[in-house]
This record gives sequence, C-alpha cells and structure tokens, in this order.
Amino acid sequence: EVRLVESGGGLVQPGKSLTLSCTPSGFTFAGHNVGWYRQAPGKERERVSGLDTETGRTYYTDSVEGRFTIFTDNAETTAYLQMNNLKPEDTAVYFCVADRRWTLYRSWVRSEWEHWGQGTQVTVSS
Repeated sequence: EVRLVESGGGLVQPGKSLTLSCTPSGFTFAGHNVGWYRQAPGKERERVSGLDTETGRTYYTDSVEGRFTIFTDNAETTAYLQMNNLKPEDTAVYFCVADRRWTLYRSWVRSEWEHWGQGTQVTVSS
C-alpha cells in the first residue's frame, strides 16, 4: 500500500520548536518532490513548504520563511519539517505530500501532488 504517514505533532508553547516527520510506505522519496501543507480550523488548506529531493531546491510560504526548514534524511526515507519560533497562527493540521510526475514548481503552484498523508495536529498555545 502506497501512503504517507506523518508524526511529531503536538502541543507546544509559542517561541518553541517542533519537528514533523513524514514516512512513505511502499516507496521512498528518491526522485520525488515532497512538501507540507496545513489547514487551520475554518480556513482553507495552505501550502507551507516544498522540496525537490534531486536538486535541493526549496519553496516556503512567506509566513514561515526563515522559521521552518524542510529536508529529508540521506536515504530519502523520511521527510522532515523543522519548525522554529512557533506562533499561535501556526496552529493547524499539517499534511505531508509527495509527487514524482511534475516539477516542484508545478506541484507548488498548482497544488498537484500524487500522495497526501492523513495529517498531524500542531497546536501552539501557552
């Protein structure tokens, strides 16, 4: 079965850090673009970050630029989203995505991703 499984979510205080993990089942991230989306209650789903695992090119939405970092392990079996200086507005369900059909630019701009995870909750609150 091909799927993505996120982990690492939880409750964290503002200003603290959290790292999300995404593990693929049935494939590895080699040759794929990977990314993270989030959806807060009552809001539309929002792209957060994207990574081309072959070139290392990354994209970040403006609100997380400089605070979040997307990367994979050397074996490309796990993708991560390192989140620093978290803010209450970062509270959302975070989804991992992956795709090998299109360029990262196309996936990022058109939100066209082959695989979606089920999501992990991140709550930033004091």
